[in-house]
Amino acid sequence: MKIAVTGCTGNVGTAVLRRLATQGTVGEVVGVARRVPRARVPAPYDTVRRWVACDVGAPDAEDRLARAFDGVDAVVHLAWAIQPSHDRDALRATNVAGTEAVLRAVERAGVPHVVVASSVGAYAAAHDDVPRAEHWPATGLASSSYSTDKAAVEELLDAAVARGLAAARVRSALVFQRDAGAEVGRLFLGPLVPKRALGGPLPVLPWPAGLRLQAVHADDLADAYVRIALQRAEGAFNVAADDVLHARDVAEVLRARRVLELPVTPLRTALLAAWEARLAVVGPGWLDMALGAPLLDTTRVRELGWRPTRTARQALADVVDGLADGAGTGSRPLHPRRRVLRGPLEPAVAP
Repeated sequence: MKIAVTGCTGNVGTAVLRRLATQGTVGEVVGVARRVPRARVPAPYDTVRRWVACDVGAPDAEDRLARAFDGVDAVVHLAWAIQPSHDRDALRATNVAGTEAVLRAVERAGVPHVVVASSVGAYAAAHDDVPRAEHWPATGLASSSYSTDKAAVEELLDAAVARGLAAARVRSALVFQRDAGAEVGRLFLGPLVPKRALGGPLPVLPWPAGLRLQAVHADDLADAYVRIALQRAEGAFNVAADDVLHARDVAEVLRARRVLELPVTPLRTALLAAWEARLAVVGPGWLDMALGAPLLDTTRVRELGWRPTRTARQALADVVDGLADGAGTGSRPLHPRRRVLRGPLEPAVAP
């Protein structure tokens, strides 16, 4: 079996490569990324047999991708942009137009199956603790650009399925792993937050009132992606660990001495001001989405034989260790002194 993976150098992509390396039925992996290796690379990147440099948001992406997908049995589409959060057009080009290019390329190349990364963020808000199955509306949250882009991707998938494409969409909770520590810090915390301090102990943990979180370890999520691809499953699949994180759970992981519950309205106002002043790297839409995200019912993915091997708390502890240690390289290349060729695409070393 031959599988192509877009965005395979990111948080989820690296975990998917690790999982594919254990599958004897997968004969070849095609890796698609905006920056691809120009030299020998370590695991898990050595799982990839053929690398294709492609920015999925570029005007010529569909043609490049159609050639890359030729002869492929399944495509796992993971490419996604979270930054720059102030450049809405750039995010939409990668996230929405890029996904449309992938789906069109899949159809042109005659690929029989595609698995696309959606998110719990695609769902309409639900402020109770009743787990929602995949039938809950995936209409997004208007105040969050991430959520509206995920909802737009869901519409693109609906249209592609109506055209006859066999497709699955994975709606996961927060995804954590140690090796994503640097990436998570860069994308969500920015340079002003002292990452090493997150290793604890903290004097106090500020916590938005009413916030509760679900998470999944990247390796467990990767197992779900690979199972869906190998079984050619179709439709939507919620993926999350069994436990739900509350303030006390996060405080214990961070070794915080106490929790300070904050009212949402002034907190949101402060976050908006910080984001507009370029002091925060993400805006208040992320807070809105976190507070409104429904809890996920994972019954359907378990029918494929999937089970989480780590709790949400363990996944959080893993990424906190990575944040404190600076694990992973974020978006920096493995060999930063190597010259990067500038142009529509940037062939470089995989992060």
